Amino acid sequence: MSALSTFGEFVSSAVVPAAARDAARDAVLDTVGVALAGSVEPVARRVRDVARAEGGAPRCGVLGVADRTGAGWAALANGTAAHAHDFDDMCFVSMAHPSAPLVAAGLPAAELAGASGTALLDAYCVGFEIEAVLGRVMNPTHYEQGWHATATLGTIGAAATVARLLGQDARTAARSMAIAASEASGLKESFGTMVKPLQAGLAARNGVLAVLLAEAGLTASDRAIDGPQGLLVAMQARRHELGDAGAGLGRVWEIVDSGITVKLYPSCAGTHPTIDTLLDLRAEHRFVADQVEQVEIGVDAVTPTVLIHDRPTSGLEGKFSLHFCAAAAVARGRVDIETFETAGLADPVIHALLPRITMRVDPSVGVEQPPLTEAVVTVRLVDGRSFERRVRGARGYPGRPPTAAELDRKFRGCAERAV
Repeated sequence: MSALSTFGEFVSSAVVPAAARDAARDAVLDTVGVALAGSVEPVARRVRDVARAEGGAPRCGVLGVADRTGAGWAALANGTAAHAHDFDDMCFVSMAHPSAPLVAAGLPAAELAGASGTALLDAYCVGFEIEAVLGRVMNPTHYEQGWHATATLGTIGAAATVARLLGQDARTAARSMAIAASEASGLKESFGTMVKPLQAGLAARNGVLAVLLAEAGLTASDRAIDGPQGLLVAMQARRHELGDAGAGLGRVWEIVDSGITVKLYPSCAGTHPTIDTLLDLRAEHRFVADQVEQVEIGVDAVTPTVLIHDRPTSGLEGKFSLHFCAAAAVARGRVDIETFETAGLADPVIHALLPRITMRVDPSVGVEQPPLTEAVVTVRLVDGRSFERRVRGARGYPGRPPTAAELDRKFRGCAERAV
């Protein structure tokens, strides 16, 4: 059985357990919040400008504004907004931000289908699980070679979500995902620019488009995923067949077992273990920025390929700068949306700290751990004191889930920027 046949059967017939649906509910709410915050950002406004000029029939809503447009344009606008602050959730199995494309594609599809909230959550889970299977098969080599997994895997996942909401049978759903495989794209080289959030929006838009084209009768190869020139080969997957990862669909639910990482800081997930550690050390030992002589951060080999801006010149670059995020944590004792706005970026205390922060690859970091999730942080003070801490994960990870109060504060803080 081809990978697409396996996926199609799962999309059309999977019975979603209650625990998976509960996790999806929290993910959808979190994503709506970050999309509302992102809707006021320049990248989201520019996408909406194009949607207004080029969009289709006003059938689907756009978060944060009163606009209505075609389903694909709504998915593009909402997906871009959801990823604009890099505040949307993360999955370290797929090495992707799952919810921005899945929710952005699912909302307009649910409007088209007149679907219930339960149907939306089930469809989200289906897309999430297919992304997770692809992540296990493709990463880390796919990600390390420069592909933005949120966009590549997200396109397939978004198509699965939309196919489920529109009630496609197994063969048609497989065809939808085959079309999506040819649309999948996205480059890590664009991290720190407006194109990164755009890529999440494109994944959502392409998922919707693939399903609508399949509904219209467009044909595609049933080996588009695991054929000799299919997605797994072309996008440098670790393996070129699903193997046991595909066999687990419907029996193993990664959304429950591995979980979703909720971001409590609006920056790349690779910065979060370090931010957490520095905030804790600062609180415990009560040092301030001018007392710090050096901060050394040991990371895995993947992290420097993601956190590529040592001296950021924009807020978007700052989100992909371990140096800037670490300096902000030490200087201000917080990292939030304002950190990456004009005043935060120009903060003289943060700038004074930047030369004192170093990042290096430590061979002991990341051994049997997902990339981006571990760090060794050393703080040396001018008075001779030194503090070192190895950290795995951060607040918001499945092992340290956010409290209901933290989720509520995050949602309100995000939503109030637009509503």
